[in-house]
Amino acid sequence: MWQTQLQQHNPLRLKLVTLNYSIAWDSIYPKEPEQMKKTLEQTKTCRYFTHGNPEIANHVIYALHGYGQLPEYFIRKFHALPEHFFIVCPEGLHRFYLNGTSGRVGASWMTKEARQDDIQDTMNWLKRVKEDVETNYYFTTKTLLGFSQGGAAAARSFFEGGFNVDNLIIWASVFPPDLPLHAEMQRYQNSVNNTNKYFFIGDNDEYYTPEQQKEISQFYTQNGFKSTIYAGNHNLNSAILNDLLTPKTTDGNL
Repeated sequence: MWQTQLQQHNPLRLKLVTLNYSIAWDSIYPKEPEQMKKTLEQTKTCRYFTHGNPEIANHVIYALHGYGQLPEYFIRKFHALPEHFFIVCPEGLHRFYLNGTSGRVGASWMTKEARQDDIQDTMNWLKRVKEDVETNYYFTTKTLLGFSQGGAAAARSFFEGGFNVDNLIIWASVFPPDLPLHAEMQRYQNSVNNTNKYFFIGDNDEYYTPEQQKEISQFYTQNGFKSTIYAGNHNLNSAILNDLLTPKTTDGNL
């Protein structure tokens, strides 16, 4: 009613008041500029560590460390292997302080932030490492091993990144839930069928309950892996690895 009366009294005044109110509101609460995301590719200096003599070794193991580890220390778990192994440990592309803003440093393969970019960067990086190693040396047998978080990186690189090897070993790691396993197996049927696939987990692994250990082991078994639950914790067992990968004669001798 008051609006009708005001319009009848002075309609021009009502329009002016409304316009001034709108201007005042915008000056107090200005519109936010549109936010956009852009990505760029740039060169990054990455590193990998090796152990052994590639001149005499005939078996190369590409070993991917777990979350918060560094390859220069992770590679020590392979020092006990015989000299016919050559070990290559690439580093995850993201280094960080393990506690706070100083002290020990670890590395990871990815986080939930910009996930797909990190996955692609990791697959490109691992493929680059493989090319660098195998351009200079020849090996009759090739193995890709991923421990803990490195297991997911290894699975993605093998099934999606064209990282062809003779043996794929996933150690104490869940299979990437976003990776369509059956579809990828069909896509790379020949290379998948010709690759020995293994899964290992310790019966005292502190990150998995006994029920979870059985479930994850069954999952791998159902998808063409030879699964083993051994006596141990969340750690790599070099003795088991050596026994698996070192060929033996019928009498047990090399």
